[in-house]
Amino acid sequence: MTTATPPAASKTTAADDSSPANGQAAKGQATNGQSRNTQHAIPTNRVPTAARLKGLKCRECGADYDLAAKNVCEMCFGPLEVDYDYDAIKKSISREKIASGPASIWRYADLLPVEGAPQVDLHAGFTPLVRAERLGAKLGIKNLYIKNDTANPTWSFKDRVVSVALSRAVELGFDTAACASTGNLANSVAAHAAHAGLKCFVFIPADLEAGKVMNSLVYAPNVVAVKGNYDEVNRLCSEIADRNASWAFVNINVRPYYSEGSKTLAYEVAEQLGWRAPDHVVIPIASGSQLVKIHKGFGELKKLGLIEDTPVRLSGAQAEGCSPVAHAFETGSDFIKPVKPNTIAKSLAIGNPADGWYALDVIRKTEGAAAMVSDDEIVDGIKLLAECEGIFTETAGGVTIGVLKKLAEQGVIKPDETTVAYITGIGLKTQEAVAGRVGEPFQIEPNLASFEGVLKEVL
Repeated sequence: MTTATPPAASKTTAADDSSPANGQAAKGQATNGQSRNTQHAIPTNRVPTAARLKGLKCRECGADYDLAAKNVCEMCFGPLEVDYDYDAIKKSISREKIASGPASIWRYADLLPVEGAPQVDLHAGFTPLVRAERLGAKLGIKNLYIKNDTANPTWSFKDRVVSVALSRAVELGFDTAACASTGNLANSVAAHAAHAGLKCFVFIPADLEAGKVMNSLVYAPNVVAVKGNYDEVNRLCSEIADRNASWAFVNINVRPYYSEGSKTLAYEVAEQLGWRAPDHVVIPIASGSQLVKIHKGFGELKKLGLIEDTPVRLSGAQAEGCSPVAHAFETGSDFIKPVKPNTIAKSLAIGNPADGWYALDVIRKTEGAAAMVSDDEIVDGIKLLAECEGIFTETAGGVTIGVLKKLAEQGVIKPDETTVAYITGIGLKTQEAVAGRVGEPFQIEPNLASFEGVLKEVL
């Protein structure tokens, strides 16, 4: 088996003098005070694995399992997740220790389910938290922030979960990385596998956007386009995983480790806000796992005394053409009814979301909301974010901004709430969605008179 060599440690770089002293993001900046390319060694005083990782635990019946490649409980068929010893972690972790770590998800290594140094690491995470003043003014939200995960190595939040999943997969002895994907996950798995020297198979719906297909093919994995929707792709991959013991399907047999990477979206926001939680967050829903794990992340920080125990309302965003969670919320149902997706937001097109019920439960318990937007509203959301804040998001981000706007207009998001909208992928991968909706270049002759004619039109 070929594995990546852990990145060499380098000296800690002092914080940039321009970093805001109070930890809040200046407009267009992250509050890390460091270049995104700055590397640091993983702290040597990390809590020992045996002390911090207790095993896997069933979310439903509480059955315990070893830290193996297993995602379903044998007793009740409930999902498994990593079980931590927070008392042991609390004795070692601190804000200062975290700040001394790398400018990536691995500054939170004590709260991630990997035993040693990360084996598969493209330096994902610690992306900018942008103070969205212009967008906030349009929507009537005074303290609005955008968590801009388009700045990750393969331009989506999936780099967080894949780095964790494949680092753990290498520790468990797997030699092949694989996934079922709506696009961004395939891109990330292919890139991380290339970096680590792992064999790679990614399975995608055959009608995926061209940008997402190309962004997988360039890393030379085996790309398998399945003539069906994501739910059909995922079912096929579950069968393949059962027959190939050396394959790590990041969102199937190593899913308990994979999903933990999304917690870092909570950790970073709290740290970048000066070690405090926001009042309200808006998160796109595909499988529902991201929303559930962001909630878990804020809860862990409170449990460890790293932030005050203040409430965080979590709201979910879906497209009308694939909105099983939002529909259940709006109708007051406790049942997530599977749907057949039909939306331009292909990255959210999961008709039978694995964590849908858990996401719905979190939304209700935190007094958040779930809402849906049409395809036209998705495009309007993409344009609104780009025009106000200079961030070009994919269709999933258009869903987030569209729902953010809707919840603000309905009074669900209060004007004075510190609100964070999670933007999880870049618009360059879904250009088809806005083609013909963002204008055309002016065509002129190569002379000043021709340009001045255009200028008169504009002014």
